[in-house]
Amino acid sequence: MKLTVISAADGAWLDWGAGQRACAIGPGGIAVKGGEGDGITPRGTFALREIFYRADRIAKPDTVLPTRAIEKDDGWCDTPGDPNYNRLVKLPYPASAETMWRDDHLYDLVLVLGYNDDPVVVGKGSAIFLHLARSDYSHTHGCVALQYQDALAALEQLQPGDTIQIV
Repeated sequence: MKLTVISAADGAWLDWGAGQRACAIGPGGIAVKGGEGDGITPRGTFALREIFYRADRIAKPDTVLPTRAIEKDDGWCDTPGDPNYNRLVKLPYPASAETMWRDDHLYDLVLVLGYNDDPVVVGKGSAIFLHLARSDYSHTHGCVALQYQDALAALEQLQPGDTIQIV
């Protein structure tokens, strides 16, 4: 199965064979990323790496992908040039790192996409995830975001080797 994200004049949509579902993307749309913090959702086909979830808020999702609960000190390094750039780190971290344990609900469920991770290219962009959307589907910083029930439904259908295609 392939998750497919499409940007159109009427918004962005994700389809995994169950019909199109609204999703949010970055304010720069779908394109080739220019660098860290550019607000672009990267165009391409990417592996689906692993799931993180907030065990204090939601049940472990039903999926074949590797899954782990987010811990309060989990972060994701977004400092180009740091040896752990675009990797999970423990907070506090000496370089800039995004907090995975958030007060809002956006990271209650996170699917790590295989963007800029094999190999990591310094400055090409980090922390590209499929995560939960705000109720108004407002822009992400470059990720793809779905409503909770849509995310769960997609994850339940995934098989090893499945990918996400962002076009």
